Amino acid sequence: MKRVFSGVKPTGHLTLGNYLGAMRRWAEVDQHRADALFCVVDLHALTVDHDPARVRRLSRQAATLLLAAGLDPRLCTLFVQSHVDEHARLSYVLECVATDGEMRRMIQYKEKATRERERGGSVRLSLLTYPVLMAADILAYGTDEVPVGDDQAQHVELTRDLASRFNQRYGQAFVVPRATHPPVGARVMNLQEPTSKMGKSDDSGPGIVYLLDEPDVVRKKVMRAVTDSGREVVYDREGRPGVANLLEILAACTGGNPRALADAYESYGALKKDTAEAVVEVLRPVRARHQELCADPVFVEGVLRDGAERARAMARPVVDAAYRAIGLLPAVAEPALNAAR
Repeated sequence: MKRVFSGVKPTGHLTLGNYLGAMRRWAEVDQHRADALFCVVDLHALTVDHDPARVRRLSRQAATLLLAAGLDPRLCTLFVQSHVDEHARLSYVLECVATDGEMRRMIQYKEKATRERERGGSVRLSLLTYPVLMAADILAYGTDEVPVGDDQAQHVELTRDLASRFNQRYGQAFVVPRATHPPVGARVMNLQEPTSKMGKSDDSGPGIVYLLDEPDVVRKKVMRAVTDSGREVVYDREGRPGVANLLEILAACTGGNPRALADAYESYGALKKDTAEAVVEVLRPVRARHQELCADPVFVEGVLRDGAERARAMARPVVDAAYRAIGLLPAVAEPALNAAR
């Protein structure tokens, strides 16, 4: 079986975009067709100013929601990044292969660094180097495929470059992975700013549907979504991004085609109403299962503990091999030390 790896960052509450763009496919497709690993990448949440208690709380919530979305620990490996030391171990080795220019060309670094400076804050070094940590997340497991949204494709390309460069310089150590993209709903946009992604790190609220929003809150947000000039319902991502976003959300929720769905509507109001109800129904089982899991925290903790053990067993041989290949002296085994004494 192919090996698949992906993760979510606990920098905010998970959104409809996270679910339609990634989580649902992980549950319905990826964990059944591949040896799949899914990770709460909490180390990545430290690249900007953060509240430690909130990171812990959101990490647990993210893991619980991944289970609520349908990930089955009998079929896949679910764990928290910081529970497996090999991620940090491999990240430094890959920093010794990456270049400063590669890091500074990363689009997300440019955008986040600009926002941080505009707020008067300082840019952490980890914000510059986190794509290397992301590469380590992927390469530590011999990953074949990385299911990602369009905004993460550049990072997977960097991962491929680093793997190939390491293999050429130091010997074959890594599988060179490739990115895969869901066909519909891969990039759900903000309901109030339909040219911007519906991101969980943006707490502006009205344009973002969170997975744990109550049904009436979901309906209100969708009904207040920004549309476009004119009255005709047409699927045109460039010319009418607001309507196109609603059609894509509706298509992702119902399994339809956004262009074909547009022909069924004569008004924005009807489109919004149907989209709102479709979103409510898609999220209903997720919210119900999340509530059940919150009542059984011991189960969630056990899943994460067992997942970390499995992940560690997969990653350690790969990372140890990379350490040897790049020239690091293997650690002396404890029994040999005792014998020497």
